Amino acid sequence: MPAFFIFENNFCCTLHKMDILVNKVAESGIITLNLEDFLPKQEIVELDISDFLFRKLILKEKEFRQHLKDLDISPFHQKIATVFCSTDAIIPQWAYMLATSTLLPATGKIYFGTKEQTTAEILLENIRNIDTEKYKQERVVIKGCGTIPIPDSAYLEVTKKLIPVVKSLMFGEPCSTVPVYKNKQL
Repeated sequence: MPAFFIFENNFCCTLHKMDILVNKVAESGIITLNLEDFLPKQEIVELDISDFLFRKLILKEKEFRQHLKDLDISPFHQKIATVFCSTDAIIPQWAYMLATSTLLPATGKIYFGTKEQTTAEILLENIRNIDTEKYKQERVVIKGCGTIPIPDSAYLEVTKKLIPVVKSLMFGEPCSTVPVYKNKQL
């Protein structure tokens, strides 16, 4: 009877009588998809427009325009910009338009929200743009453990994207998965 081992790198193997180590995960044909690979690659730089408000609450158009005119946009150069207001001030829509027009020469990628919100939005965009061709009729496991926290919405989005094409979808690590979906028509 073969012995079963799990190594530190999460590879499952069996040791047969002839002491031949067989990597069952590698032989299984399971494709591991790590959602960390879909996080934005560029740095995200925030612009909190509350810094341009009178007492961080009131937008005065003339002063607001001057703050934007004086803004050093070099920290946004070739990075992802995200614009938000961290206070409960009422901000007219045109203020975000002005902020965008100020930042546009430095970066072509501008989002609304905090760095965390923008990271989640880009992650979801990247998942929606997955080319599903390589996952057709495959057994896919969505990596469960990682070094960077992944928003729950990403797991929902990747499930919606892959279920129409995969043979099966699992969560976790290849040697220890939670079955999520199995195409019963195959």
